[in-house]
Amino acid sequence: MTELEKIRSQVISCTKCDLCKGRTNAVPGKGNPNAEIIFVGEAPGRTEDLKGEPFVGVAGKKLTEMLEKNGIPRESVYITNVVKCRPPNNRVPTESERLTCREYLEKEIQLINPKIICIMGNTACTSILGQGEITKNRGKIIKKDGKTFFLTFHPAATIYNQELIPLMEKDIAALVEALQKTNGE
Repeated sequence: MTELEKIRSQVISCTKCDLCKGRTNAVPGKGNPNAEIIFVGEAPGRTEDLKGEPFVGVAGKKLTEMLEKNGIPRESVYITNVVKCRPPNNRVPTESERLTCREYLEKEIQLINPKIICIMGNTACTSILGQGEITKNRGKIIKKDGKTFFLTFHPAATIYNQELIPLMEKDIAALVEALQKTNGE
């Protein structure tokens, strides 16, 4: 069993907070263990809770489309969330819930050691970098603790606000460009 498989197993059996009581399935990260990019969202939604996989609902389909439009196969990246269980009624995870799951996210990032961590949305941004305001900071690269972070909207935001779609598409294109620069292309 690989270290990522161990984390997956720990997430699936986790009972460290009350979110486990309402879940159908815990949702560990999924994707390429050698990914150059990790995408980090907020928490699983209804479809993710049912299937036990991250970003497989409508928001996940939007993300996949944007990736493929920019030449990134979904299988080449790793996708995860700050919180691994669906909060009731899709509410924003509490700070306590985010802190409880933090070790899983940190281990995923450490093991994969991506070139870029793409933070999607305010909750992920606040949880990882201690700052929100994604609208003001989207499309930016932030270096912190020896890691490179890229900020963009959560794809679910594009479902409710169609005007964000071209902005997020532009961000994903900029993310690809930033990755190419780190690879010296």
